[in-house]
Amino acid sequence: MALFSIPDIRIAGLSACVPQKTLSNHDYKWIKLKEREQVIKTIGVENRHVAEPGQTTSDLCFQAAEQLLGELNWDKNEINLLIFVSQSRDYIIPSTSTILQDRLKLPKSCLAIDINLGCSGYVYGLSVIASMMKATGIQKGLLLVGDLSNVTSSYRDKSTYPLFGDAGTATALELKPGFAPMQFNLQTDGSGYEAIIIYDGGVRNLASKKSFATKKIGEGIYRNRLQIALNGIEVFNFSLREVVPNIKTTLKHFGRELGEFDHLLFHQANRLINETLRKMLKVDPEKVPYSLRDFGNTSCASIPLTMVTQIREKLADNPKKLLLSAFGIGLSWGTVLIETDGIVVPPLTELETSASEQTQAESH
Repeated sequence: MALFSIPDIRIAGLSACVPQKTLSNHDYKWIKLKEREQVIKTIGVENRHVAEPGQTTSDLCFQAAEQLLGELNWDKNEINLLIFVSQSRDYIIPSTSTILQDRLKLPKSCLAIDINLGCSGYVYGLSVIASMMKATGIQKGLLLVGDLSNVTSSYRDKSTYPLFGDAGTATALELKPGFAPMQFNLQTDGSGYEAIIIYDGGVRNLASKKSFATKKIGEGIYRNRLQIALNGIEVFNFSLREVVPNIKTTLKHFGRELGEFDHLLFHQANRLINETLRKMLKVDPEKVPYSLRDFGNTSCASIPLTMVTQIREKLADNPKKLLLSAFGIGLSWGTVLIETDGIVVPPLTELETSASEQTQAESH
């Protein structure tokens, strides 16, 4: 297993941005009222923020980053590393991180890279940016993590459409000798890659006329090959099989106890999965915050979004010990144990439709 520790990296702050537009699952007319109520109860999602046409993940991450850097009062010329984690990049090429480096007016000395990850993306992203900063001596870095999952969800697919929300986040990190280490345990099982997948549009299956043909997959599930396919049973079984052992192995390896952590932050998969995991670990509900009800499953943005919307004041005011557990698409999953010492956490912001107009004009 990829068990490793990275010392001397401090989270200075984090922020989150969601689209202004909201949808209520109570208004989801594709399924009947009784089934709709059951779906809401099972997944725990009542409302979601969804992007308007023309809005992108990079727009959300840009606004989150601008807000955070302003609150931190950081000199942008001192930021020499930018990592963008997402499965909904602006273009096939070039990388979105390079576009964000320019939009944020970061220096040309800034190293900018993309990472293509979804559900596990925040934990994996922290491992990459912390490793690079420690190895290179880069003093300040910016981790931008987010996704627009609704763009590829079919309205007539009850297994995906009520679940996903859109969000972008920014996490600022700095090199600080002597700061408590981040302790990671990351795992992968690519044999389950089809559990969450968009079949066409990549190089393996180029988009064609057939890609747009909507087909019935099951009762209440219609989609085409350019829309996300989710095997709920396989994801549920994977989560219950792998997540708890990963967490327990992490704690044992680093000589830690679950009870010492102030909060356990799960990827917001769905309420049934997350509550089952919480009960398996015997963790009190007040230690496990949720953002599912009002934001849905926001893919790789779900953990930082939960931190901003649910425990913002606690993070800003006091030192905290946090256990972050992310799992899903890939299949990939992982745990990180981190400590904070009072960090900058601005309130959640919303991206108005007009905020993306300039970006739309530039894309033509």
